[in-house]
Amino acid sequence: MGEGGERAHLAPARAGDARSRMDQKTLRILEFHKIRQQLAAHTAFALGSERALWLEPSADIDTIEKRQGETAEALILIDREGGLPLGGVRDIRQPLRKAEMGSTLSPEDLLEIASTLYGTGKARRFLMEKTGDSSQLRELAQRLEPAVSLRERIEGSIGDDGEVLDSASETLRSIRNRMRSLQGRIRERLESIIHSSRYQKVLQDPIITLRNGRYVVPVKTEFKGALPGIVHDQSGSGATLFVEPAAVVEINNQLRQLEAEEAEEIERILRQLTLAVSGKVKELLVSVETLGRLDFIFAKAYLAASQEATRPRLRTDGYLDMREGRHPLLKGEVVPLDIWLGKEFTVLVITGPNTGGKTVALKTLGLLTLMAQAGLHIPAQKGTEINVFSRVYADIGDEQSIEQNLSTFSSHMANIVRIMDEADSNSLVLLDELGAGTDPTEGATLAMALLQWFHKQGCRTVATTHYSELKAFAYMTEGLENASVQFDVETLRPTYKLEIGLPGRSNAFAIAGRLGLRDEVIDLARAHLTQEDIRIDDMIQDMEENRRRAIHERIVAERLRAHVESTREEYERRLAGMEEAKDAILAAARQEARELLSRAKSDADELLGQLRNADRVQRESVATEVRSLLESKREALVEARPEKPPEPLPIQLEKMVPGTPVYLSKLKQKGRILDLTASGDALVQVGALRVTLPAQELTVTEEQPIATGSRENIGLRTSKASVISSELDLRGMTVEEALGKVDKYLDDALLAGLARCRIIHGKGTGALRSAIRSQLETHPQVKAYRWGEPGEGGDGVTVAELG
Repeated sequence: MGEGGERAHLAPARAGDARSRMDQKTLRILEFHKIRQQLAAHTAFALGSERALWLEPSADIDTIEKRQGETAEALILIDREGGLPLGGVRDIRQPLRKAEMGSTLSPEDLLEIASTLYGTGKARRFLMEKTGDSSQLRELAQRLEPAVSLRERIEGSIGDDGEVLDSASETLRSIRNRMRSLQGRIRERLESIIHSSRYQKVLQDPIITLRNGRYVVPVKTEFKGALPGIVHDQSGSGATLFVEPAAVVEINNQLRQLEAEEAEEIERILRQLTLAVSGKVKELLVSVETLGRLDFIFAKAYLAASQEATRPRLRTDGYLDMREGRHPLLKGEVVPLDIWLGKEFTVLVITGPNTGGKTVALKTLGLLTLMAQAGLHIPAQKGTEINVFSRVYADIGDEQSIEQNLSTFSSHMANIVRIMDEADSNSLVLLDELGAGTDPTEGATLAMALLQWFHKQGCRTVATTHYSELKAFAYMTEGLENASVQFDVETLRPTYKLEIGLPGRSNAFAIAGRLGLRDEVIDLARAHLTQEDIRIDDMIQDMEENRRRAIHERIVAERLRAHVESTREEYERRLAGMEEAKDAILAAARQEARELLSRAKSDADELLGQLRNADRVQRESVATEVRSLLESKREALVEARPEKPPEPLPIQLEKMVPGTPVYLSKLKQKGRILDLTASGDALVQVGALRVTLPAQELTVTEEQPIATGSRENIGLRTSKASVISSELDLRGMTVEEALGKVDKYLDDALLAGLARCRIIHGKGTGALRSAIRSQLETHPQVKAYRWGEPGEGGDGVTVAELG
């Protein structure tokens, strides 16, 4: 979609746009305007705020995917770089339109344009450097016009205080130089007057001041004629006259003439600058609109970061699966919502106690769907899937209208009738307390009929109700499913947790009993229940029991799966460790071989040189020396061959203790046991490395443990130093994952002999950065740490000194 299409989407809809927009009443009921306000609070200037406040959900999946992609890109930049620099950017649309119409711009207008052009240049450079070729943000950056020559011309003509500078033109410089000369002459003459003993009694004060743009001195009224000149003003008390002495009248006249010339030259300069601006109005309007769009995009990312929101997967097959969705307007601890709809069933009937969370569940589903279709990330877990609905409708809360003299029931019914007229098979319909406000029997049957109608139309429908009849109806009707918000009878409080597949039970008798109502009264009440009521209650009880059994079996299965997965990961980790150790040993051996060959070649070249210059006797002597040297090299190579594994001794695990010398057959290395686990694994020191292996893979030797300065240790240390990086990137990890990575990395870095390392954690919310620095504070291998310098990554990086 082009820029024009984007603006049309964000602008207020006209009367003919009704079918292309989301239902405005639903947006109000679900409080989408409050999300807009939160979004606007994260913008940097007026254009971004306007876009935020006019944000509308879309029903076009391509548009939504594009906007979700923009948000995701901006979120990465915020985490990595801290956000888009928009300092100095202003809404300059009005000055640009004034220039386009030929009106002369004021110095203040021109300064705002120059400031915006400076900010435009910063934003363009930032995005071009930090984004890839396929980035949507990079595409927007290419529309930005920094107009460097225009900005430099304005900055060279107008000072920060709005004054037109002498450097704006040679004519202005000349005029002001002459003005300063005249002002100096005037002050000299007036100074001689106020310091003259002749006029000491005449002057009220020995000062020089201005009246009507002319230099004057204060004269006492009673000495009006004592100082020849022109009276320009009188004090409020009448005791002082402000007189322009005759000696400076002519010079003052010349000064006023120059002031007029100055004003005329300033006006000419401003007209020239305005003309320069008007020549680029089209490009600058596109540029400032693009800045507004970028500001809006980064505001979406800032909002996502503040809500710990994720990018949802979008679908068009009518299925949605919300995982741990949280209502973004609720404060404090929020119970997450798990809800799915659109495959086995298209209508969900939620039952449960008052204030139990039924209405919050409806609002959470509706609001997060609208946010997703508006291109916003949503506060839910990764893997959440949202269907793109053509329209979303909600009938929630008391919409009673006093002016229309409608009852609560009538108001709800009028709204439902309107929804039925407009909804289609790709609509999401949310109905709160369906059928309430009238006779319970009629209300229940009416609710059943409405649910049947919406199901037949193919609408995805979620409804809350108190009617127990709807529980059995949903259970018996294909395409409908029960759900409930559970109630804890022990604490007499709702849990606010939604359970799909389980209707809510009536807890009236249990609650009454907990509160002390006599058993005989409760028994009498039970006697009044109909067989239908008892049958429904028994059905719900059976479903609860089956559900508990299924949950238990699922937990057992998940534990088994987790154990299998853990075992697989452990063996994969061990295998990777072995491969790494093997590669390190081979690399060390290759390096040693290269050094031997290099020394041999050097020795051979030297001996060949001696042979060329030697006589027969000398040649025989050199040949003997060569044979001796070659024999010593052969012996050195033989010594460097890997030793054959020692003859295995009978393995007696119960006798293996820390310190026992062992041979690792797979690594072809010697080591000693550091520790033994109950599961039969052994922690073995191999040179400078520690590896964990099954004890059955170890061979006990009778030799002493390898000294720390051995060839193997040197080789391993050299290998480790050759592969360890001086920086560790933790972006995208959880705190728990990152802390484990840092601990292992610091061990490897110390082994490799690194004195300093960079830990990249990004900026984001600051949680990861704080956790990393707390870990470094207490780590025995860290001597000191500091923030990264601007060239090192700033607050997104911590530099640690090791020792």
